[in-house]
Amino acid sequence: MPRKQRILSPHVAEAAPGLWSNCLQVGDTLYLSGLTSRANDGDTIQGSDEYEQSQFIFAKIKHLVEAAGGKIDDVVTLTVFVTRMSGNQGVWKARREFFTGDFPACALVEVKGLAKPEILVEIQGQARLGAGG
Repeated sequence: MPRKQRILSPHVAEAAPGLWSNCLQVGDTLYLSGLTSRANDGDTIQGSDEYEQSQFIFAKIKHLVEAAGGKIDDVVTLTVFVTRMSGNQGVWKARREFFTGDFPACALVEVKGLAKPEILVEIQGQARLGAGG
């Protein structure tokens, strides 16, 4: 059975030790934690709306998948958490800028709040290396 391996990217800051891993690889599958638009300083939130925050998050996903040797279109499923359902069009606009062909399977969930009040979007997902063709 393949062992899990932590995937790191210099473009995506890891959480403090003992909290979580942003991306784990088991075989050809990547498991991506819920990512926000928190900058690498661990505090600053990038983007003032759902569109800008989603752009930042999808860039993080892209960096992590590429660090594992894949490409963004290898992402097969996403769960998107938003604090305002009315902002979903911004998420979809950003998603269209990163994905082509068959888009990932996706769930959209409205939540009462995320880690900080200014965080409007959190996205988690899974990728299968080589699935994007």
